[in-house]
Order: sequence, then structure tokens, then C-alpha cells
Amino acid sequence: MDKGQLVITQVERDRLTALKKAQKKLITQKQVADEIGVTERQVRRLLVKLRSMGDKAVIHALRGRPSNQRFSPVTEEEAVAILSGPLYQGFGPTLAAEYLRKQHNLTVSKETLRQWMVRAGLWKAGRQSRRVEVHQWRQRRSWRGELVQWDTSEHDWLEGRGEKIYLISMIDDAASWLFCPLRLS
Repeated sequence: MDKGQLVITQVERDRLTALKKAQKKLITQKQVADEIGVTERQVRRLLVKLRSMGDKAVIHALRGRPSNQRFSPVTEEEAVAILSGPLYQGFGPTLAAEYLRKQHNLTVSKETLRQWMVRAGLWKAGRQSRRVEVHQWRQRRSWRGELVQWDTSEHDWLEGRGEKIYLISMIDDAASWLFCPLRLS
């Protein structure tokens, strides 16, 4: 297949077959409309187009051409250059789109901006982009008793039937030994 040749899809083949049947008067325009899911008026338009253009009539005229709504590469480069600055570090597409609109008078949808940011390496696609390491592990202490962490729980353990009891939980960092002494107040 050469570069200029367009590929016809199965839906377009079915549409072309139905239109050719209507052209040969084997079925009515109403039957064609029902078969391909368009109005009778659209069938008449397609039949006129089929006579003038041939089989290419069923292929959309914009296939293979860039969209009229596409942003220029200059706009994309400008947005990416702005978002690469230290002020916008860590911004997601939604917040970045808001700031570009308010601060730089550059209106871009968040989805378009997300695609630009992914291409520029400013955003990772999918959920992994938002995972941030919250806790950094440290080396454990080498000697028992060097670091003991503890927590106290003040709770009405006896539900008002006795004195107040505190549960104190302690853990030794080096040996991971757990101590849970109870203390009466």
C-alpha cells in the first residue's frame, strides 16, 4: 500500500454496497437509510457524491488530514516551556490548564495539556504519576535499648466500673521487642 492510498473500513464497505444497490434500484433509499443508519436525505446526498466521486464517496473527506481544531506547534512549545519552569513543578494537567488560562492567557483543555505534558516528560500517564514516597526508611539502631518508641492509649478500658487504666505500648528499634505494661492511675 502506498502512502497516498486510503484504507477503507468494513463499515464503509457495507455503506458502499448498500448505496450501489440503491443506485441500481435493487432497494429503496428508505431501506438503505435504515441499513446504514442515516436519514433518507443523507442517502440522496451520498448517491450524488457516489456518482461524482466514485467509491471514495463513503470515505470521510477529512480522513488523513490534520484537524482544523489542532493547536499550532508554537502554542504547544510555549505551554511546555512555561510548565517546565520551577513555579509549575508538580502541577497536574487540570491545575496547569487553569494557571495557563489565568496567568498566561493561554486556553487549552486539560486533556490536550495532559498529552503535551506526557510528551514533554512533565507528567507520567496513569496512576503511578501521583505516587509519592511519603516515608523514608532509616537504618535500625544497632544496640538494644538505644531507641525505644512508645505510645500511650487513654481509654476507659473498664467502662466506668473501675479506675482509669493507661495502656502503654513500647517497641525496641534494634530487636523489635514489644512491651505492653498496663499502668493504673
